[in-house]
Amino acid sequence: MRLLPLAPGRLRRGSPRHLPSCSPALLLLVLGGCLGVFGVAAGTRRPNVVLLLTDDQDEVLGGMYVPSALCCPSRASILTGKYPHNHHVVNNTLEGNCSSKSWQKIQEPNTFPAILRSMCGYQTFFAGKYLNEYGAPDAGGLEHVPLGWSYWYALEKNSKYYNYTLSINGKARKHGENYSVDYLTDVLANVSLDFLDYKSNFEPFFMMIATPAPHSPWTAAPQYQKAFQNVFAPRNKNFNIHGTNKHWLIRQAKTPMTNSSIQFLDNAFRKRWQTLLSVDDLVEKLVKRLEFTGELNNTYIFYTSDNGYHTGQFSLPIDKRQLYEFDIKVPLLVRGPGIKPNQTSKMLVANIDLGPTILDIAGYDLNKTQMDGMSLLPILRGASNLTWRSDVLVEYQGEGRNVTDPTCPSLSPGVSQCFPDCVCEDAYNNTYACVRTMSALWNLQYCEFDDQEVFVEVYNLTADPDQITNIAKTIDPELLGKMNYRLMMLQSCSGPTCRTPGVFDPGYRFDPRLMFSNRGSVRTRRFSKHLL
Repeated sequence: MRLLPLAPGRLRRGSPRHLPSCSPALLLLVLGGCLGVFGVAAGTRRPNVVLLLTDDQDEVLGGMYVPSALCCPSRASILTGKYPHNHHVVNNTLEGNCSSKSWQKIQEPNTFPAILRSMCGYQTFFAGKYLNEYGAPDAGGLEHVPLGWSYWYALEKNSKYYNYTLSINGKARKHGENYSVDYLTDVLANVSLDFLDYKSNFEPFFMMIATPAPHSPWTAAPQYQKAFQNVFAPRNKNFNIHGTNKHWLIRQAKTPMTNSSIQFLDNAFRKRWQTLLSVDDLVEKLVKRLEFTGELNNTYIFYTSDNGYHTGQFSLPIDKRQLYEFDIKVPLLVRGPGIKPNQTSKMLVANIDLGPTILDIAGYDLNKTQMDGMSLLPILRGASNLTWRSDVLVEYQGEGRNVTDPTCPSLSPGVSQCFPDCVCEDAYNNTYACVRTMSALWNLQYCEFDDQEVFVEVYNLTADPDQITNIAKTIDPELLGKMNYRLMMLQSCSGPTCRTPGVFDPGYRFDPRLMFSNRGSVRTRRFSKHLL
């Protein structure tokens, strides 16, 4: 996690349009639950918060972890501060609880923006991609505006750059393919500036801006379509090699990749960078406007993504969904009051921490929530002798097709995302859970698959940062047993029990008797077979 200032630069001219409020008359200011990080008694206005969320942006150097390497489960974790097994969003479909009626009824009233608005008197603004199935007719359509948002400017379903529909406070607005008025990243920038112009100056505000970039179809703005012509996907040690001793889905990738696959992924990598140049413009405009209005010094800005992405690692051309660092690690950059610039923290943080952190900034009592994450505010303030976690949970439920892919007739049903060259990126039994552990002495990842093998992958990232060698069969069996037990505990955790000491923490207690069932066999973690 990097802590640094977002340097203001040249502000380009735009034509922001007036953004109406969802509920023009009814934002109640309830201060009883939120005292503010600097103390209301001191007369200091509570800080504003801006959360910038990109789509599929990986991070190799630094960053934070996501509890699931897929858009909708990860975004649900950001909003709720919960692991997927507690918010029950398991994939990008309505059946997987992505923006379903159940999600709307059970989880949306308890998201951190809902608490900010109802309990802390914040103006709340959303613009961009919400959840992948948002706007589906079976889930209320575009008329549905989630609880907690006073301004709502949400994309229907998944990321696009042109030819999309937005819900503007519950009313549909279609956009075409005219760059000057329709390019989505720029539209989000303009409507965000609108909000800053027309919001109330008497309450603090929270903004969440979720860009389509750098998600496919990787459509760059016209002025950036020739950028990075000499840039190629990184050729690190795990690029274009066979995934030896890994789960079968990784082993099925064709090694070496065909020239056409390599050209495809290099082009995708280049286009992804091109789309992010418009995100740079958005950030520049936003920071300049906050500086112009005198609000920058009282505003926290968080920049992150929902999940990572791979381009050729272990001969998998392009996608996410896997358990490795390139898919579960994302950028996290933060600036704001009391944060010293140009710092990097090595603390183990996850996106379930964003909600608790923002509520902590607002002064809300986190003991009143059911969130699994922790507030990063002490880390941001540079607290010393801080007791922090040493592990986080990563979990994913694989998806497959019930029929054979007609473009890949040699493949059996049960797989999906088989492109290019019929290399499959997902399958029903690509269902796994991992403990990602970082301590003073250990940097480990322990994972189990829900398949007939109960396949296990273990990596020592100190010696093997590219996760090439699976040490599951050579690691100390006692340590393996402890990691298995810790995985079971985290997979069933909720709230405070998700923050108990990890295997390498001084307060950790391991009872090997809990590892055995009544029949004397070693227990393995149970994967949920139901969605809700």
